[in-house]
Amino acid sequence: MKASHREGRAVFQAGGLGGWTPDLKRWGKPHYLAIADALEDDIRTGRLTPGTRLPTQRALAETLGLNFTTVSRGYVEAHKRGLIEGRVGQGTYVVDPAQAARPSSAAPRIGPVDFTMNLPPEPDAPALRARMQASFAELSGDLGNLLRYQGFGGTDEDKQAALRWLKARGIVAAQERLLICPGTHSALFGVLGQIARPGDTICAERITYPGIRALAAHLGLRLVDLPMDRHGVDPDAFAAACTKVAPKAIYLNPLLQNPTTATLPRARREAIIAVARRYAVTILEDDAYAHICPAPPPSFAELAPEITYYVAGLAKCLGAGLRLAFLVAPSARSALPLGGALRAATVMASPISTALATRWILDGTAEAIVDFVREESSARQRIAGSLLPAASYTADPHGFHVWITLPEGWTRSAFASQGRAAGLGVVGSDPFCVAGTPPEAVRLCLGGPSTRQQITHGLEVLAHALEGSPALASTYI
Repeated sequence: MKASHREGRAVFQAGGLGGWTPDLKRWGKPHYLAIADALEDDIRTGRLTPGTRLPTQRALAETLGLNFTTVSRGYVEAHKRGLIEGRVGQGTYVVDPAQAARPSSAAPRIGPVDFTMNLPPEPDAPALRARMQASFAELSGDLGNLLRYQGFGGTDEDKQAALRWLKARGIVAAQERLLICPGTHSALFGVLGQIARPGDTICAERITYPGIRALAAHLGLRLVDLPMDRHGVDPDAFAAACTKVAPKAIYLNPLLQNPTTATLPRARREAIIAVARRYAVTILEDDAYAHICPAPPPSFAELAPEITYYVAGLAKCLGAGLRLAFLVAPSARSALPLGGALRAATVMASPISTALATRWILDGTAEAIVDFVREESSARQRIAGSLLPAASYTADPHGFHVWITLPEGWTRSAFASQGRAAGLGVVGSDPFCVAGTPPEAVRLCLGGPSTRQQITHGLEVLAHALEGSPALASTYI
């Protein structure tokens, strides 16, 4: 049964699935703000009562003749004002002010979704979280020692734990070649400072991790980009660069590459190693996602240990806040000056972070965290696969980021702006591009504190944008 109001402000259907239809023209504002204002006005005047189920965003968009993203942005704005809530598996409802004041009784809400920071999904399994928290409590028994200066590179126990972690990746190294560093950036900074001087050339993937660009710029190094395909760097292009610019090293993020998600297969790794040996080029391997893949190709450090500096950070598999990385040098001789340089620059890795990582590795907690991250990442990738147009993106079923190639008509800046308008953060290709014109592409990260419900909501909005024309994205009357 439909009811209309004299004011012409809204038409809605009582009960059922909801058929609230606001009159946006009377507000004289951008459509998304008009939706939120109409909601607020109808709640204030009693035309919408607490607990009323609102139409889905897609249904309201069709009714009003608006872009889906515009309606989504309006719902996000209404959520920010505390007017509505999203209930898992049920829909969107008008909030009861009394219940909203009691967070313990409030249903889960869908808010803005940040797809920008490349973090692993955060463990939410109660037993695993309790196990992780217990480890923090147990560390307090040695608090005095953990608050003191330590020798650089970790204790013997820390190094044994690190070597155990690396062995699971297929890397067997002498303890003298291992250094425990305060994060991947410090390890990369130290290695680049040892193997190159200002003005020297380093090769890197054409689309690569932004951190290496920042480090090279700080050290005065020249980055030369190498063409890529869906399997990563082209070995023939690497060989051509070696004859032309004589690089000191090649930087590679060869597994679930950030941002393109490409993985170098074994045959291509061996081809790159052959070129590196022929031209005496050092390999700098950033193996950030090694433990996420259940069956990764062998690392460069396993295939060519004598020319490879191997960095295994814990940020992408255990948590960015640990700020810890395991660095394996080609030899004990090369590890000595590198350790001295890192000690001068960073003093030491945090003893608290190191002790926690050591405990987690030795008691199996680290493996349990990785199992959770792998399983949750796969679940989120399945959500992406069910919503995003298949031809629009590349991903790995075990990774937690997605690389979207935008359809004709969209620019990366326009798409990112459209995402921000709907409360969604994405990263355009610009910071990843070493040289040339950046492609019209964006990176989406599916990890971090977001829930599956938030991921689903955000991907629905972006999928709708990908299927439509940028011209339909206008939010103004």
